[in-house]
Amino acid sequence: MRRQLARTLHLQSMGCAMGMILCAAQVQAQDAGRRPHAARESAPQLATVKVTAALDQARNQLSPSTGSSLYLFTAQALKALPLGRATPLNEVLLQAPGVVRDSFGQLHIRGNMANIQYRINGVILPESIAGFGQTLDTRIIKSVSLLDGALPAQYGLRTAGVISIDTRSGAQLGNGGSVGVTAGSNGHIAPFLDVHGHRGRWSWFFSGSYLRDDLGISAPTAARHTLHDRTWQGNGFGDLTYLINAHARISLLAGVSDNRFQIPPNPGQPALYQLAGVSSYPSADLNENQNELTRFAVLSLQGKLGNTDYQISAGQRYSQVDYLPDPIGDLMYLGVAATVMRSNRADTLQADFATPLGLRNTVRYGFFGDFQRGVQDNTARVFAADAAGNQTSAVPFTLLDNHVLLARTASAYVQDQWNASDRLTLNGGLRYDRISGFLDESQISPRLGLVYQLDNQWTLHAGYARYFSPPAPGLITTTDLAEFAGTTNQQPGNSNTDVRAMRENYYDAGVQWAPDANLTLGLDAYFSQTRDTLDVGQFGTALIFADFNYGYGRNHGVEFTANWQHGPLHAYLNAAVDMARAKVIASGQYNWSPAEVSYIADHWILLDHAPRLTGSGGLDYRFATGTTAGFDFMYSSGLRAGFANTQTMPGWFQLNLSVGRRFDLPELGTVHARLALVNALDRVIELRNGTGLGVGLAPQYAQRRGVYLTLRKNF
Repeated sequence: MRRQLARTLHLQSMGCAMGMILCAAQVQAQDAGRRPHAARESAPQLATVKVTAALDQARNQLSPSTGSSLYLFTAQALKALPLGRATPLNEVLLQAPGVVRDSFGQLHIRGNMANIQYRINGVILPESIAGFGQTLDTRIIKSVSLLDGALPAQYGLRTAGVISIDTRSGAQLGNGGSVGVTAGSNGHIAPFLDVHGHRGRWSWFFSGSYLRDDLGISAPTAARHTLHDRTWQGNGFGDLTYLINAHARISLLAGVSDNRFQIPPNPGQPALYQLAGVSSYPSADLNENQNELTRFAVLSLQGKLGNTDYQISAGQRYSQVDYLPDPIGDLMYLGVAATVMRSNRADTLQADFATPLGLRNTVRYGFFGDFQRGVQDNTARVFAADAAGNQTSAVPFTLLDNHVLLARTASAYVQDQWNASDRLTLNGGLRYDRISGFLDESQISPRLGLVYQLDNQWTLHAGYARYFSPPAPGLITTTDLAEFAGTTNQQPGNSNTDVRAMRENYYDAGVQWAPDANLTLGLDAYFSQTRDTLDVGQFGTALIFADFNYGYGRNHGVEFTANWQHGPLHAYLNAAVDMARAKVIASGQYNWSPAEVSYIADHWILLDHAPRLTGSGGLDYRFATGTTAGFDFMYSSGLRAGFANTQTMPGWFQLNLSVGRRFDLPELGTVHARLALVNALDRVIELRNGTGLGVGLAPQYAQRRGVYLTLRKNF
C-alpha cells in the first residue's frame, strides 16, 4: 500500500507542466534508508511540504509519465563523486548506463554519435559548436538526470538522451555562498565562488570558476606529462528570479564559458612537405591553439493559469570556435595551415503547457522554434600539388573558403498521459518537426509508452518512438572541393552529397524490481532502425567536428542497473551491451578514400564510437565522525579503429578514489576538504589510435594518475 501511494503521488507530481522547473516550492519525501525526493509544484506553493510516502529515489528509475528510463544524480550523489562538484559534467554522466567515453570529452549514449539534448530548468539549450570545453559547471547543478529509451512526444530533435539539469537556487539555499579551490596534478588550479540568496520577491544564484591545467585535452602519447597542452577556462552562471504574484514568476538564466586550449604535438613525426627557407622544424615544437566561446541567456515566464501549468521561454545562444595553426609546422607536417573560425547564433522560443482532464488524464502540448545563423571563415595556406597529391612547389599560397549558413527549426507536440488504472499508465502523442534553410525536411512522429506495476515490487515498461533528428547547424560544413583541387589540401574523393536528417524507429522494453526499500534492479532492452544515420567526424586539420550520414543503421542493446542503499552506505552498478552498425556512406563521401567508400557500400560495419561492452559503478560510505570515503570506476571494451572500423582498440578500466572530511579551524571556522585520486591504478588508456572513420590523425590517451585536493568554505 505504501509503495502504491508513492507511485500515485509520483504520477501526480509529474502532472505539472513538463520541465516547469523555475519554482521555489519543494515537495520532500523521506523514508528510512532512502534518499530525499524533491518534486516540483506550481508557482504559488512557496512553503516546504513534508510527505512521508516512500517515493523511489534510486538512481535507476522509470518515469511514470513517459515510460522511459530515467537515471538520476541527486545533489548527494554529485557530492559523493571522487571530485565532488569539481567533476566536469561530462565525467558525471559517464557514471550512467550506456554512456560511452570518447576522446576530447565527447559522450555517446546507446550507440548514438552525440545526438544529446541538454535542458536547463526545462528549457532546451541549443548545442554549441563541438569543442573540448564544458559549457556548464557542475557546481551550478542541484540535480541532473538522463532520460533515454522511447521518449514521449515532448522530446525531439536530439533523441539519444535528454540531459535534464535542475539548477541550484537562492530560494532553496538561503542567503550565503561558498568559496574554494581545487588544486592538484598537472598544475591544476581551479578557484570558484558561489553567491545565493533571496529577499522579498527576489531570489538569485550566481557562480563563477576559473581553471588552469597543463593537461587540457587528450594527449597524443602515453607520457605522464604532455608538451604544449595547457588550458585556461572561465565559466560564469547566473539565475535571477522574481515572483510576480501568487501564480506567476519570471526568471533570467545566463551563462558564459571562455575556454582556451593549446593543442599538444606528437613528437618524433617525419615532415611530409618541404617549405622554402625552412630546413628543419621538429614536430614537438608545433604551436597550435584553439579558443572556444559560448554564451547563452534565457528569459522564462512560468506559472499557472486556471488549471493549466505553463512555461514560456525566449533565449539566445552564441557559440564560436577559432583554430589557430602553426604557420610553419602545419605546412610541413600536414600540407595546409588553415585558420578556421566558425560561429553560430541561435535565437529560440519555447512554450510548454500541461492541462489535467478529469482525475486520470493530463494533456501536455507545446512548441519550439529557433533560427540559427552560422558563419565559416577559413583562410588556408597550401602548396601546389599534382593529381596524385604530390607537392610540386615549396612556396605556399593562400585560399579563402568562407560561407554563411541559415537554418530554421519549428516543432510542435501534443500528448496525453492516461492513468488507466492504479497500476497502468499510458502515454501517447504526436510530434511534428520541420527544418529549413540548409535543408528542407519534416516528419510527423507518433509516440507510445506504457508503465505497468505488477505488484509492490515489479514494474514493466515498454514504448515505441518515431524519431526525426536533423544535423546540428553548428556542425554543418560547406567545403568548395574544386577550390582545393591541385593543392596539398585536396580531399581523398570528389563526391559530396549533402547531409540529411536521420529518421528512426525505436523500440524499448524493460523491467524494474525493487524487492525492498534498499535495493532497485533494472533491465532494459532496445532496438532501432535508422535511415540516413547521423555520425560526426573530425575532418581536416582543425579539431572541429562535422556531421555526415550513413545510408542505413541498426542498433540494439541491453542495459542492467543496480542501486543499493542501507544507512550510510550507498552502492550502484551499471553494465551495458551494445551493437551499432551502419552501411553506405551517404554524405560527405569526399572525406574518405574511394576504396573505403566502396567497401562500406557493400558491408555492414561497426560504428567507431560504440564499444561492445561498458560498465560503471561506485560506492560511498559516511562514517559516524562525518568522514566520507568512496570510489567509482569505468570500463570499456574499446572503441573501433582501422580501415572501415574493422579493428578494436584495447579495453580499459579506470578506478577513482576519494575521502572527505569537515574541519573546524580557528579563525576560519568550518572548512570542507576532499582528497581524490583519479586513475588510481595509473592505467595507460588509449582511447583512439588515429584511425577509424571520421577519427583525427593523432592518437588520444586519457589522463594518467592524478591527485587533487578541494577546500571549500561556506559563508
